[in-house]
Amino acid sequence: MKNIFVSIDFNEQEEFLMDKAYEMAKAFNAKIWLVHIAAPEPDFIGYDVGPQYIRDARAEDLKEEHKLLQEYALQLESRGVKAEGLLIQGATVEMIIQEAEKLNSDLIITGHHDHNFLYKAFVGSVADEIIKESKIPVLLVPLD
Repeated sequence: MKNIFVSIDFNEQEEFLMDKAYEMAKAFNAKIWLVHIAAPEPDFIGYDVGPQYIRDARAEDLKEEHKLLQEYALQLESRGVKAEGLLIQGATVEMIIQEAEKLNSDLIITGHHDHNFLYKAFVGSVADEIIKESKIPVLLVPLD
């Protein structure tokens, strides 16, 4: 195992995910790819981009998320594991699968939140979709 893909969604539990990834990376001398999939640009999905202050706020959010990913990667490197952070925009499940393949990932680590029946019926679960679509092994880390 050489590359571990960790899907980060900034839900304040990413440190728990990073700890699990660290354990795996340390055991296998693997590199960790911390990846956050940000929502696509509004004009990409068919909406008007809105006033400039909205675009500026969105750009600032993306800049902060990217900075956080870089800080997380540095924390892991200070513990002796190779790590890199990536911020990508697009549809979550598709981009996770696509980027994990592009990075030659041997494992995808993602968090899993337990939702009630109605949420599952109408919205579904990103983790469930990753499992269905991925040809790469997936490690689900319970976050509840």
